[in-house]
Amino acid sequence: MHRIGRRVAIVDGCRTPFAKSGTDLRSLSAVELGKIAVRELISRSELDPREVDHLVFGTVVQSVQEPNIAREVGLGAGLPPSVPAFTVGRACASANQAITSGAEQIALGLADVVIAGGAESLTNVPILFSDEMRDVLVTASRARSATARLKAFAAIRPGFLKPVTPAIAEPTTGLTMGESAERMAQENGISREAQDQWALRSHQLAFAATADGRLTREIAPVFVDGTAVTIDNGIRSDTSLEKLARLKPAFDKRYGTVTAGNASPLTDGASAVLLMSEDKAHALGYRPLGFIRSYAYAALAPSDQLLQGPVLATPVALQRAGLTMKDIHLMDMHEAFAAQVLSNMDWFQSAKIAKERLGLNAPIGLPDEDRINVMGGSLAIGHPFGATGGRITISLLNELRRRGEQFGLITVCAAGAMGFAAVVETA
Repeated sequence: MHRIGRRVAIVDGCRTPFAKSGTDLRSLSAVELGKIAVRELISRSELDPREVDHLVFGTVVQSVQEPNIAREVGLGAGLPPSVPAFTVGRACASANQAITSGAEQIALGLADVVIAGGAESLTNVPILFSDEMRDVLVTASRARSATARLKAFAAIRPGFLKPVTPAIAEPTTGLTMGESAERMAQENGISREAQDQWALRSHQLAFAATADGRLTREIAPVFVDGTAVTIDNGIRSDTSLEKLARLKPAFDKRYGTVTAGNASPLTDGASAVLLMSEDKAHALGYRPLGFIRSYAYAALAPSDQLLQGPVLATPVALQRAGLTMKDIHLMDMHEAFAAQVLSNMDWFQSAKIAKERLGLNAPIGLPDEDRINVMGGSLAIGHPFGATGGRITISLLNELRRRGEQFGLITVCAAGAMGFAAVVETA
């Protein structure tokens, strides 16, 4: 097994409910959601905040007023002002980046206790002015008289007032994530029916895991206007293949197969994970949920199949862990789109991809399907970009421990044609 430095324990973790943007959590910013998750983590673990050496947090759509979300979360969650904090971004793998950045601090002996996680409010995204309107406002702000200011404002044209919103698109190709998922479905022969079937599976498994408490155990209640929000509101117990089949394509109106039903929804939420060196965890009397055994990041050209990065990262993570896919007891794949999940699975099992893309003699393979996303995934639970990696880490370790099994594999695709894979193991 390939390991540098000290062994890193995942002691505990929690998250807020995940809510579709514009719904239950719409009044809370990403910073507020992050504070809730970190406060709950400290409370649940009975951690003395003075033990924390560092806080690392991920987010994707950053606030222009609070660009270092990690610092604001730390101060607002009750950590001492002396605890440094920094923000990371790796698109949909931002919380994974926060966790591995924190783990690196511990492995190298630079910290003993790190809180890592991420938050996103896709309700509260910054709306920017056009370049023309910006220039008018800057000119007006520099004017030295009322006449000069009026002259600047007189230059405004109706087109200047068109807002600029964040785009979920690749700057290098101009394609949105959904358009890229459509392309992957077409190139890999993924049918609409197969996508809808996987989406239905996600909802059914997530509903079952909510009903029996496996998902809700990790959720910190959020109180909004006196009402407690305690569950993920995107999970549909009443959906069916018939209902999913009636939805119209969202990106390619004529020939497309990706719909709102087989794509993850825009979501608000936060997650937080407590990391410690193995020795520190024992010294403080904790029994960790598990340990980070290995991880890897990878990337391919955005003009290629955008969301196949996990397939490139996984063999590296497995090799670093000293394991093969046959050793993995549970796998949790981030579900950006059903088309992406099924395309990833196709590549994992392809001898051609193994040889031509990965330089391997045989396919990476997969666990049995009943060991993949056993509590559903992002299609049902939701996907706050900066927080999803923390949710997957917490859920997977909790379920491994519940089943009395050891090794779990996490995979996350990310914008920019990047991918993440990690092997975790129970304590």
